[in-house]
Amino acid sequence: MTTKPLRTEPEKRLQSLDALRGFDMFWITGGGYLATVIAQMTGAEWLGNQMHHVEWAGFRFEDLIFPLFMFIAGVAVPFSVGSKLEKNVPKRRLFIKIFNRLLLLIVLGILYNGVFKNGFTDGRIASVLGQIGIGYFFAALIYLYFPALKSRIFWLAGILVGFGVIQLLIPVPGVGAGVLTPEGCINGYIDRLFLPGRLYGGVYDPEGILCSLSATGVTLMGTIAGNILRYKKTSDWQKIGYLTATGVSLIVLALAFSTFYPIIKKCWTSTFNMMAGGISFILMALFFLIIDHWKFRGWAFYFKVIGMNSIFVYLFTRIIDTQNLTQFFVGWLIKPMGEASALALAISTLTVIWLLLYYMYKRKIFLRV
Repeated sequence: MTTKPLRTEPEKRLQSLDALRGFDMFWITGGGYLATVIAQMTGAEWLGNQMHHVEWAGFRFEDLIFPLFMFIAGVAVPFSVGSKLEKNVPKRRLFIKIFNRLLLLIVLGILYNGVFKNGFTDGRIASVLGQIGIGYFFAALIYLYFPALKSRIFWLAGILVGFGVIQLLIPVPGVGAGVLTPEGCINGYIDRLFLPGRLYGGVYDPEGILCSLSATGVTLMGTIAGNILRYKKTSDWQKIGYLTATGVSLIVLALAFSTFYPIIKKCWTSTFNMMAGGISFILMALFFLIIDHWKFRGWAFYFKVIGMNSIFVYLFTRIIDTQNLTQFFVGWLIKPMGEASALALAISTLTVIWLLLYYMYKRKIFLRV
């Protein structure tokens, strides 16, 4: 992890990418809790449901947050790795950097899981950060050695079809093939055989071995979106059209295949990859349209500040009990509010986190992995 200023002037950055990353992290750092509180106060059950993962098969807004971050990581690849390739930076040097990023994210993921705190007793090795690292590593590696867009489309198709074949056709001993349940899916079987430590789901881990490898697909989709956005010979409207059409196509395919191959985040089916990737393409198109094309940027500053230190705030809100910290200082003001106290606490906590990130932003402190 390093501390360094922006490599390019703000106006040269893809502003929509920073804002979309911040929008995604907003829900993790307290936005989801705020929405849940509002749902409870207003009786909007549908909103509360969207803030919780589905039990197994299906798709809700909460299920989008993690793969959207992986997609965004992929979008950045053509801008970071691609620009270095154009400057003739040796591929070996880039490979080492990508590999080091993988190792660091795995270690940070283990830290996030509290393994160091618990003395490695029954610790969980698989993690969200570890999966981001693995997905990014393989997607960036494919981009590094197969920079042509057509080649990566073939790779993406191979990943989606390949994991479909693995999950639907390869039999699990004592269960059979294509049994996509927590106990029967091949993901859990592989995790129980090879993944050390505690499994989050008992008999499977949603960030396990096959899940992490399959998630390369949504990260690779991000690199394709990044290519579209970086290509200088197309107009903004063409870029928006390509992103939107790709997103809609992926969603349609996901829904069509889900009739026999369910959309399941916890074992990261290819249909889940397509659904999450499709929505991510559309969100990227929407943010690019509003922020980079129409240049309506004032509203997005809140999210941009979050997005510039995404990994830091993810770890910070895990290690520090931000709600308790906020309540410690302003509890005297919040408690007398009665039923509105939960709402006030949620807003206050988000404000405290954002002010910290704003301070870092103004001081040009950007913690990158």
